[in-house]
Amino acid sequence: MRSRWRKVAGAGGLIAGLTGIALAQPPADVYRGKQIRMIVGHPVGNDYDLGSRFLAKYLTRHIAGAPPIVVSNMPAASSVVAANFLYSQAPRDGTVFGSFSRNIPSQALMRQANLELDPRRFNWLGGTALPSRVCAAWHTSKVRTPADLLTTELIVGGGGSGSSLSILPTVFNHVLGTKFRLVEGYKGTNDTVIAMERGEVEGVCATYGQFRIHERALKEGKLRIILRAEESPIPEVPDVPSIYDLAKGEEQRQLMRFVFSSVEFGRPYVLPPDSPPALVALMRKAFADAVNDPELVAEAKRLKLDMSYRPPDDLMKLVENLYKTPASIVDAVKKLVPSIQ
Repeated sequence: MRSRWRKVAGAGGLIAGLTGIALAQPPADVYRGKQIRMIVGHPVGNDYDLGSRFLAKYLTRHIAGAPPIVVSNMPAASSVVAANFLYSQAPRDGTVFGSFSRNIPSQALMRQANLELDPRRFNWLGGTALPSRVCAAWHTSKVRTPADLLTTELIVGGGGSGSSLSILPTVFNHVLGTKFRLVEGYKGTNDTVIAMERGEVEGVCATYGQFRIHERALKEGKLRIILRAEESPIPEVPDVPSIYDLAKGEEQRQLMRFVFSSVEFGRPYVLPPDSPPALVALMRKAFADAVNDPELVAEAKRLKLDMSYRPPDDLMKLVENLYKTPASIVDAVKKLVPSIQ
């Protein structure tokens, strides 16, 4: 009798174990008949938006059941609203994921007002692109080199304290003493370039990829790229000088590296905290498969859209390293650049 009970108990344990495994692995058609919502914390037409819509077209093909992916833009407060929504309000069932500004992790570390999240708790799916940031000036401006900015004012359009449009000139002014004059209120790079054509502003700072649709203006010399915000050259325009050439001492370089480290996040995508691990694994695989899909790669090349794959482990490592930044550097950034807190 005891032997029989031991066998029954053993069988029950085996069944329970198998059930646990089954629960940890969602059925292949878990998304069949469902709709996935992709939150994009940027306005329509922005490079994040274009990249996200392009990704959505291919991502659905790599998720069993081919669920439709609907893009919802939440551009308010330079994507702070989108990041907060994904962190605290979005469903945890794998039906909502999204993207926000690559600046969000560093802003969270500096406890920026209204940003209520811990980036270490997000389920990072991966990212696309490894953008470089540049500043460009209209041809009528007297500023032609980074050094000119130390003596000559350049009026540039801004998009809010959390946007690259505003962060770059603000950091340069505080750390290096450049003479950018920031005019806030523009929705994005395209909006600012139009303002440049109207004579409202003279320049703009943004990711290099956002200038691709203004290729004609660049070729005609109406729009001139005067500097890059990274130390490494940009392969497509290797002769553009680095703003780091103006740095005086290692402390200035460290401050800029901390603020600009966000560029390595590319265009990041996350699932909310506490999402089921099995669904996180499923979506990470679908994301990687989609970005590496030969058809996507070929079409992205034709469209000149940077869809370089950024693995989730890389993004998690970036977050981890950010939180290892010495408090003295973080405090110095807060004092020098209070507008990005």
